[in-house]
Amino acid sequence: MARKRLLDSIDSPSDVKKLSADQLDRLCAEIREELIETISKNGGHLASNLGTVELTLALHRVFDSPQDKIVWDVGHQCYTHKLITGRRDSFHTIRKKDGLSGFPKPYESEHDAFVAGHSSTSVSVALGMAQAMRCQGDKHTAVAVIGDGSMTGGMVYEALNNAGRSMCNLVVVLNDNNMSISKNVGALSKYLTDLRTKPAYFRLKDFVERVLLKIPLVGKRLCETIWRSKRTLKYMLYKNTMFEDFGFVYLGPVDGHDIQKLTDVLERAKQMHCPVFVHVNTVKGKGYSYAEENPGAYHGVSQFDAKVGTTEDVEANFSSVFGRTLSKLADKNDRICAITAAMKYGTGLQYFSTHHKNRLYDVGIAEEHAVAFAAGLAKAGMIPVFAVYSTFLQRGYDQIVHDVALSGQKIILAVDRAGIVGDDGETHQGVFDVSFLSAVPGLTIYSPSNYAELRICLHEAVSNGNIHGCAVRYPRGKQHGEAGSITAVKGHLLCTTGDTLADILLVSYGRLIYECREAAQLLREKGIRVDFLKLVQIKPIENSVLDEMIAYRKIYFVEEGMQSGGIAEHILAGLEERGFTGKYHIRAIQDFVPHQSVTEALVSLGMDAQGLCAWIEETERFLS
Repeated sequence: MARKRLLDSIDSPSDVKKLSADQLDRLCAEIREELIETISKNGGHLASNLGTVELTLALHRVFDSPQDKIVWDVGHQCYTHKLITGRRDSFHTIRKKDGLSGFPKPYESEHDAFVAGHSSTSVSVALGMAQAMRCQGDKHTAVAVIGDGSMTGGMVYEALNNAGRSMCNLVVVLNDNNMSISKNVGALSKYLTDLRTKPAYFRLKDFVERVLLKIPLVGKRLCETIWRSKRTLKYMLYKNTMFEDFGFVYLGPVDGHDIQKLTDVLERAKQMHCPVFVHVNTVKGKGYSYAEENPGAYHGVSQFDAKVGTTEDVEANFSSVFGRTLSKLADKNDRICAITAAMKYGTGLQYFSTHHKNRLYDVGIAEEHAVAFAAGLAKAGMIPVFAVYSTFLQRGYDQIVHDVALSGQKIILAVDRAGIVGDDGETHQGVFDVSFLSAVPGLTIYSPSNYAELRICLHEAVSNGNIHGCAVRYPRGKQHGEAGSITAVKGHLLCTTGDTLADILLVSYGRLIYECREAAQLLREKGIRVDFLKLVQIKPIENSVLDEMIAYRKIYFVEEGMQSGGIAEHILAGLEERGFTGKYHIRAIQDFVPHQSVTEALVSLGMDAQGLCAWIEETERFLS
């Protein structure tokens, strides 16, 4: 008879607090089994979650969520947190439509203190919460859990600088699974690290300080001398007191897979009632050999066979086509260089790196810096291409306006994952870039729908001397199966359904053009003739495009992006200036799009072929 899982008895963090050391080890093993089994079926972030099992349990043993606020940076390492905060029975739905999100979401649970999805925000948010609690007389603690990757984002240091001067209950936990911010040196360092994380050490330290302070005249001076000596010794050992220079009490490094040591050091941090920085060393992918050996490949995965591990998808997709095309362009032009914000493989730049390593710059998770850096490269004569996910480009908007457009610098934004991205949900949907980029003066925007158009647009962006700032945006995944049949070699393509123009024109761009084409075919079968216009250059809209559109009596716009500030609104403004008197209708996105597959999202938004057909048919029936 199989032994009952301990995990099945964990319904809240209070249950974790009751467990013995042996039970905690057993629970960690069961959680890792659950993570591997579920993520292999649903996809998601595997290595990062495997590496934070013990840390998560220790946090919930020490702190009292939801009164104490645990803020996860990015949030892609929160799966264990979800399992032990009342969501175990629904964990199999993670990243599925109407199921659990792969990121913290306060609407799911009171234990999810703040929404997360982008990096380097946790310290700022936790500091705000800690200060609010202090103002309200609340003695609880705000905890920011941040990975070493997120420490490459400049916003973290703005927050640390601000937080170190505060007097509030804030604990910052650095989950360090890669770079050595504070490296251990020798056996003595390990011994002192172990000693400093024991409660007995802290009790003795507090006792000695109390006794010394009672000594008349010299007591305070003795305490200060001891404190300076300890600080000097720590500097000699660790060669890094940056966090203490910010004003934090620094604790660690501590083994992130030793729950007892983690519990001891976190308990001490909680008792100090001031900004504390806890440095934790973990192994990314812990407990699953494939992920430990190659944590990068198992950071974010699709469905895979857990017994044999995942395999790299070598099939062409928009990202790989972009990377290979850019590398070929760089073969012929030594001014072309590429920039990534810690996403070389995700954006396809590994192909560029293979042949032009000295012209690839990885700036870390620092999109603001990446855009301004690109502007500097452009000013000095290079042609920089910044490859970035649409959702992360939002972070560099000021630099696009101030350092690129206002300065008239020619940089190329390769906007990957434009449009609906699916399972990652609201924080990652690439549906805002058209609206915010189209407002920037002088910026040209292309939105190719297939690989051929992507290659054409990149070549145009690089070679056209009249283009200043430029964005080439393209979706996640592969092109439509019959993409080549309506490839546009210019900025647009008008597809008619007869010898004469129809009364109705359906307008779109990007991958939705294939849904529009199918919708037009479905409508024709119902006796409704519809022409459709495919836009590739979506800003600026050429006069010839407006001239073709104004001949239609009714125009339907479809955008896989926000309606407010979208291309449809810009086009309609241009048509009205030309005296357009026909009717128009817009189908675009009005709100955040929850996690679900791309196909499910398009259906729910009414942007699939069947939905578009029904929309136009119903509207025409209503108007007739």
